[in-house]
This record gives sequence, C-alpha cells and structure tokens, in this order.
Amino acid sequence: MTYAWYGHLKKAGEVPLFKLILISWGIAFFEYLFMVPANNKFGLQEGYSAFQLKTIQEVISLAVFCGFAIFYLKEPFKWNYAVAFILILGAVYFMFYRPASA
Repeated sequence: MTYAWYGHLKKAGEVPLFKLILISWGIAFFEYLFMVPANNKFGLQEGYSAFQLKTIQEVISLAVFCGFAIFYLKEPFKWNYAVAFILILGAVYFMFYRPASA
C-alpha cells in the first residue's frame, strides 16, 4: 500500500494523474486481497478487537513507510520522528494492556 500511495512521488509531474490513480488502485487491489482474509482469519477469530486490528495495521504501515521514505524517497530521519514512533508504541502498549485480575 505504501508504494501504491507514495511510490509515484519521485516522478511527480512526469506521469498523468489518471495513470497514477489506475496504477495505484491496481497495486492496492492485490494488497487488499491479502488484508481482508488476514483480518478475518487471524484477527477477529483469534480474539483481537477491531480497535486492536486497526492498531496493528497502523504500526505495520508506519514501520514500512519509515523504511520506504528513508531508502526509496531518500528522506532524512529526524529525532522528532523517533519520538513520535516511541509514543505510538506507547499507544500500542495501552491498546493491548490487560490489567491483572484481582
């Protein structure tokens, strides 16, 4: 999904927008073919809530995007991005936190 949405940024203005949209939709379609069954089979059936599944998806997307931005788009990684990722990991902790039974 990251490539479908952001891969064209290196060639901005070189390819007509309608072609970029069709290419992006084509790439995203195949990812959705895997994502929907994965959420169904490994998600709700395994006891994760919809909130937890979305949190997992966002963390994976951000991790993939981080590598994509650094290595493909040649974006610099700044300290404030690291702090933001640490805060997101804190959100993950609280999303999956289950207090010990008394």
